[in-house]
Parts: sequence; structure tokens; C-alpha cells
Amino acid sequence: MVSSFAVPTLEEIRRALATRVPETVDPAGCARAAVATVLHSASSGLEVLFIERAEHSGDPWSGHMAFPGGRQEPDERDPRGVAERETFEEVGLDLSGAEFLGRLGDLQGRRTAGVSALVISGFVYHLAEVSPLRPNHEVNAAFWFPLEALHERVRRVSYVLPVPGELAFPGIRVGEAEPHVVWGLTYRFLEVFFAAVGQPLPDRWGALQGFAP
Repeated sequence: MVSSFAVPTLEEIRRALATRVPETVDPAGCARAAVATVLHSASSGLEVLFIERAEHSGDPWSGHMAFPGGRQEPDERDPRGVAERETFEEVGLDLSGAEFLGRLGDLQGRRTAGVSALVISGFVYHLAEVSPLRPNHEVNAAFWFPLEALHERVRRVSYVLPVPGELAFPGIRVGEAEPHVVWGLTYRFLEVFFAAVGQPLPDRWGALQGFAP
């Protein structure tokens, strides 16, 4: 079942992000990272790129669904450049010639044991044509997903972390071959994106089913 929301056109996204003032976070005392929300005009409509991070011991985002991106190096000063560099390294997409649509803003990751606080900046791009994705060793899978389908209520789940107390987070099931679930920071960036273009996601706790990794 598809929700009745109106799929934003590329021109509507352009206008919305061009006039929007993104919310930023003071990164003092925090590590920095950046991600790229990459849109592509497919024959069936706009699609967005997701990756599944490879499993790595000690990585708090190991195995998570995400947008391509990563940490800012000490000699880097431009978070947008970080998003573009990481996207090329992780999936082989060169964003230097892509249309830059705007900045979503900054989100702050939760501080966890052994992991310092992190400020993540999000940037949006559009590619009229795409080359084949070439995931590197940091990426387990990469695929394009219809933007419209992110509003399908049947895809909404409560993502349950298998920890004492079973923490639950709102999520969206993406992909068809395997049960990938977008949750956490990537879900929050999707909330920011859809709100910015005037089509907010449905109630974040309106999930009808649970999902445990």
C-alpha cells in the first residue's frame, strides 16, 4: 500500500533546498563526519542511494544501512568535500560533476562507551546519469531505492536493538532481496529531507510490525 503523499519533483526539491537555512551544530569537542544523500532520475522516478556498511568489530555503525559518507580527516576543513570523497571511495560515484542541491544540516550522534560524540553533516546531490556502483571493502551492499516507496506505510517498522531493555527505534524497510532497515541517524536525515521538501514522513511511531536484527 502506497501512501497518498505527492512525490516531490526534482524541481520542487531544488527550490525547497535552495531557500532553506540548514540547522548546524557547533562541533566544538566533537569529531566530524559527512554523508551524501544522492538522488538519481530513473525511468520510474527519483531514486536514492543506500549502502549497507560492512561488519567490523568495534565499529558502532557496523552493518547499518546508511548514506555513503564517513569521518572528516584532521587536514580536511570542508564537510561537503568529505561527503564527496567518501562517496567516491565507498561506491565509486564521482559527485564532482553532480548537481549540488543543498545542505540538510547537522545531526549529532549519541555518545556511547568508547566512542566520542560525532557531528554529522548531510548534503544532497542529483545525478542525471550514473555509473555502475563499485562498493569497496567498507560496504557490504549498495543499491538505488525509489524515493516514493519510503512513504509506504507497509515498510514502516520498529527496529529493536538486541540489548538489555530492547531499545526500539522507528525504521523503514528498504530493498527487496533482503530485509534491510533504515533507522537511527539515516532515518533522522530522511525526516529532515522530507520535511524540507514539504512531504514529512508519517508518524515515526506508526509502525505495524517489529524487526530485530
